Amino acid sequence: MAKTVKQEKQLTLDSPLPTATPTTRQEDTKIETKPAIQKQIHITKMETTTDIDELTLKINFKLEPSHRVFSKIKADLYFENTHINTVTIKVLQGLLGTNELEYSWVMDTTGITEGTYKLKVEMYEHWHLDEKVYQTSQETAVNYKPQTRQERLIKIPFIKKVTGTGIAVITNQEKQIYKDLEKTAKKEQQNRRNE
Repeated sequence: MAKTVKQEKQLTLDSPLPTATPTTRQEDTKIETKPAIQKQIHITKMETTTDIDELTLKINFKLEPSHRVFSKIKADLYFENTHINTVTIKVLQGLLGTNELEYSWVMDTTGITEGTYKLKVEMYEHWHLDEKVYQTSQETAVNYKPQTRQERLIKIPFIKKVTGTGIAVITNQEKQIYKDLEKTAKKEQQNRRNE
């Protein structure tokens, strides 16, 4: 069914303004309401590794419904219920963004003794007036055993000394000394011939 449209006159400066007439059309009274976006942060994985005087905590987390609805996320790290660090993670937008992200902390553990410790990560989107929204947290227990330099570097044993009766063992260092002596002797012979 075609609707006829009445053409309005163009207003000029000297013409009176049109008066608004109230209409009670049903279409004008409808208000569209969109469902609220349910933003969530899920920590999917927490793993730790130890090194010499270092403890590394790596977390994987997922943003729902999409990374595009987040801009910045804050993450608080707690060691034995003591707050030790807060980071602000900027969520990349566009083609480089992804819904699944990871972040790592490398902690200096100099002086920390061997034992079981509790690590907690709390993630949230920061809102004005220090309000934390879409908050999530996860804890893990770490069996921390400091790794010494010797444990880290030496994966196979090395030979300190070889002994035997009736045999002569030449080490790599001794071989190098013999090669250097041979080179020196050859140079001296060439110098004598040239004289």
